[in-house]
Amino acid sequence: MEKKTQITLHNCIQGWSGIAEWGGLQMAELMKIAKPKPEARVVVFYSFGEGTDGGQYYDSHRIEDLWHPQALLAYEMNFSPLTIPHGAPLRLRAENELGFKMVKWIQAIEFVESVKPIYKGEGGYAQDNEFFGTMANI
Repeated sequence: MEKKTQITLHNCIQGWSGIAEWGGLQMAELMKIAKPKPEARVVVFYSFGEGTDGGQYYDSHRIEDLWHPQALLAYEMNFSPLTIPHGAPLRLRAENELGFKMVKWIQAIEFVESVKPIYKGEGGYAQDNEFFGTMANI
């Protein structure tokens, strides 16, 4: 499958940023091959990594967002294979999303109709395990 490269600026919600060149497979190309069922609305990425409170880390994305040309399953960073700290063997780069949603150490990808039956049903490890209400501490 054809490798796509892109240079992007990553702005982390923790206050740091960095520029890198990423190489990998466009999600659009994977979806053309995988042919998700018409009822699939969400793509769930499961990580080999654990969340901070234990349990498998995962996150989800609306399928239409992953048709974006900069949604990439990256296996290279700056002309070299990904290292473990940067998400080897495979990580998501979805430049129209926040950094914490770009799952590292991808173990599996699942196309689903809804996230409600997955873990606590909120769509991601952070969403399942943290309180994001209007009265949350900043």
